[in-house]
Amino acid sequence: MALARQRRKAGGNARPAGFDFTRHVLRLCEDIAGRLPELGHVDMGRVAIGFSQTRKTSSYGMYASLTPMRFMDGRTQTVRRGRKWSVQQLLGPNGQEMLYILTFYLPRFLDLPFDDKLSTVFHELWHISPKFNGDSRRFAGRCHAHGSSQAKYDAHVAMLVERWLSLDPPEELHEFLRHDFATLVARHGRVFGQKISAPKLIAVG
Repeated sequence: MALARQRRKAGGNARPAGFDFTRHVLRLCEDIAGRLPELGHVDMGRVAIGFSQTRKTSSYGMYASLTPMRFMDGRTQTVRRGRKWSVQQLLGPNGQEMLYILTFYLPRFLDLPFDDKLSTVFHELWHISPKFNGDSRRFAGRCHAHGSSQAKYDAHVAMLVERWLSLDPPEELHEFLRHDFATLVARHGRVFGQKISAPKLIAVG
């Protein structure tokens, strides 16, 4: 499975192609990973960013999700119910294997307040394993995704957000997060980006 992106239409007097949401998120994440040592292990060249359109405009539900493309400790195969399984590979534009899929749910995500949108981005990036091996960050105990305390996880994410903002990143990188979905559509005509199908489990042998 290879990534494909909607192409912008050319033409001097043509209607603006719209707002490329996933490209803007990629630029934002690249800057975050480049500025913060805690996220310096994240190679955005191997993190595919996509969006999914929500059926309902309700504010309830998921805003974003991170899908690891490998199993525990970066293994390419796992055994379930006596059978071996692998994950369908996702290849980037240059043929490189993508290790994670970062998906945002629109318009729900864009209709959050600015601070919540930025925190959501950091929240998902912090889920990426420090080993950057295709697995998620695992905490000790039963709740390996967020650790023993969701509040502590959220507090750490908030600290990372505050530190990044204190480094004075260019306003143009996060300015789009200050607008809701309707405003971006009004300004640009449409919001578009990369859509990525959920990877499938493949039986081995």
